[in-house]
Amino acid sequence: MNAGVLLAAGAVAFLLSTVTIVPLRRLALRWDLTDRPGGNKAHARPTPYLGGLAIAVATVVPTAAVIGLSDHRITAILLTATAVAMLGLIDDIGSLSMLIRLTVETAAAIGVVLSGVRITMTDGWLDGAVTVVWIVVMTNSFNLLDNMDGALGAVTTVTATLLAVTAFVYAQPVLGLLLSMLAYSGLGFLLHNWPPARIFMGDSGSLFIGFVLTCSAILLVMGTRLDTTIAGLLLPTFVATVDTGVVFLSRMLAGRSPLAGGTDHVSHRLRRIGLGPQMVATALGLITATAGALCLAMAMRWIPPLPTAIVTVGTALVLIGLLQGVDVYSPAQRQKALPRIRERLR
Repeated sequence: MNAGVLLAAGAVAFLLSTVTIVPLRRLALRWDLTDRPGGNKAHARPTPYLGGLAIAVATVVPTAAVIGLSDHRITAILLTATAVAMLGLIDDIGSLSMLIRLTVETAAAIGVVLSGVRITMTDGWLDGAVTVVWIVVMTNSFNLLDNMDGALGAVTTVTATLLAVTAFVYAQPVLGLLLSMLAYSGLGFLLHNWPPARIFMGDSGSLFIGFVLTCSAILLVMGTRLDTTIAGLLLPTFVATVDTGVVFLSRMLAGRSPLAGGTDHVSHRLRRIGLGPQMVATALGLITATAGALCLAMAMRWIPPLPTAIVTVGTALVLIGLLQGVDVYSPAQRQKALPRIRERLR
């Protein structure tokens, strides 16, 4: 695959993402498909949320046009990611139950595993099961990360860019093309989503992004040693992993449902310590860039995988612990949680 084809496809992806968002925004406003403020929402005005469709289309169409059906694993990722995006779109229009969402996501993950994409640890059936669980968990972690203007858009663009370079280093040009298209699509969307956002991606975009990035990271570490696998899976998903860890731990300590919505994510905590919306998106992008650069450096054998894996896991745990110190709950919520916390400590 030459650079000319890659640049031409990237230009198409960028333009598709940037241009198609305009009619999608108008359509969302006409049909009142807007995310309204209030409750657990952090934004201040109703915002349309069909931007994820533009990301999915701008990623899938150029990729499919260039590679066709030449790689069955990439084809499986494209087809199942599209199905997950449609699931998200239906959920955006009319809310689906968690059971239905998890069932469809699990079926999509199984489809990818059957195509040959799997985390290789035991060379047995357990690898497939672990892969399905990891894909479903991380797909929803990226979905949870879409909670503030520019946050997931920045993380997506940076992650996809560095993973694309890593794919080319590993001599996987078809995967590199897919990730490049996602990076260009994310950049086109980010022009409309940068604070203050004029459109959100919705579940259709966040689920699609999480699915593609997670499957791509798995494809890059297949057949590697355990330390390389751990680092190669955690680094591209670092921000989403930390965010999920922070939210689940704080909600469990507060006696709240881990699956409920709330303004207690990493982005909200960064806002609480004084960062503005643009600085939050920038900070998440920089953290993502650091993690992605470490993943690339490991692929190029500039740094050893075992220390990288240890530092990655340790840093994630430290951040999850430190961010618990940022108070995001109201006095009433804290007072309500005290009896539950005392009960758990007995």
